[in-house]
Amino acid sequence: MREETKILQAIPVDELTGAVSTPIYQTATFVHELPGVTKGFDYSRTNNPTRQVLEELLASLENGHAGFAFASGVAAIDAVLRLLRSGDEIIAVDDIYGGTFRLFSNIYERFNIKVKYVDTTDLDAVSAAVSEKTKLIWLETPTNPTLKICDIRAIADIAHEGGALLVVDNTFASPALQKPLQYGADIVVHSATKYLAGHCDVIAGAVVVNSEKLAEEIKFIQNATGGVLGPFDSWLTIRGIETLALRVERISENALKVARFLEQHPLVEKVNYPGLASHPQHELAASQQRYFGGVISFKMKSEFIQDAIRFVSSTQFFNLTDSIGGVKSSVSHPVSMSHKAMSAPARQKAGITNSLVRLSIGIEHAEDLIQDLEKTFKKIEVTQAEKIA
Repeated sequence: MREETKILQAIPVDELTGAVSTPIYQTATFVHELPGVTKGFDYSRTNNPTRQVLEELLASLENGHAGFAFASGVAAIDAVLRLLRSGDEIIAVDDIYGGTFRLFSNIYERFNIKVKYVDTTDLDAVSAAVSEKTKLIWLETPTNPTLKICDIRAIADIAHEGGALLVVDNTFASPALQKPLQYGADIVVHSATKYLAGHCDVIAGAVVVNSEKLAEEIKFIQNATGGVLGPFDSWLTIRGIETLALRVERISENALKVARFLEQHPLVEKVNYPGLASHPQHELAASQQRYFGGVISFKMKSEFIQDAIRFVSSTQFFNLTDSIGGVKSSVSHPVSMSHKAMSAPARQKAGITNSLVRLSIGIEHAEDLIQDLEKTFKKIEVTQAEKIA
């Protein structure tokens, strides 16, 4: 079964009524027939019929054993981190999402959980960082925001040889492009706010695991800590997923056209997009991903932070937002927005420079997006000429 069909067929018709749209069971509690005897539901924190449809859909999308829906992407990440104990270590990709970095550094390091940040495109560096205390290797691929590609299969082997689990944040690719579990990952996390839901109208997170043991552990954590996704937000996420394959295909086509335009522009020093032949991991991306996704970052030739800020503040069709993955294009300045929580040295080491701009491409016509970017660059040229004058 092809991906487009699989996604839609994984959303069941309601058995009770025949409804083709999943019903929203907006209820906190359920009646017991006898004490402890229910129809499978007793309290919506523990389980809810609408959320259950979403969780089964998430597992199907990622070819996983079980899926779990959380109140946000960070809540999903937090649930996975609760698998750890004091003294454990994490090896994490160096240009990690700022919210994950904040959670690692400001919360979990308080509990004596150490994080080693490594360039995970360097397999030797990953191997060298593994110790007997390493319990998780944490990847993003593509990474946020420099779009590096990590070899999931090779790093899964490294993790398992060292007795650790491999976690892949698959937010930037989505399961429409890439399924990390089939390459050996143990856990996949998502900010479902992004490509899964796809319309910037819901905050949601997801965890998908590859085994019964991990499913039992994550289910216990989900119920015990309570950061679950509500019924209406679960329904919104299901509705978004229905068009996931179609959206991501169009977005990826647009992104490649925009990236090729940027690569030729005289005010651009470097474009980070795995669909370009110039990308250092282009062939690896092609072997792991169905398409190359909708996120692009580029480094402007100007080192003045004001020029980057002026650029992201001057577009017409790109909304200036922190998020990515919606049907409308957006733009951001990672240093002052999504990665502000990282220290300047950590950002510099990861390649997140003052002149880096991140684009999330939507489903608009690609030529309109390119024309908008061209007009914005001309505004920067005028500003630079005024500085010289």
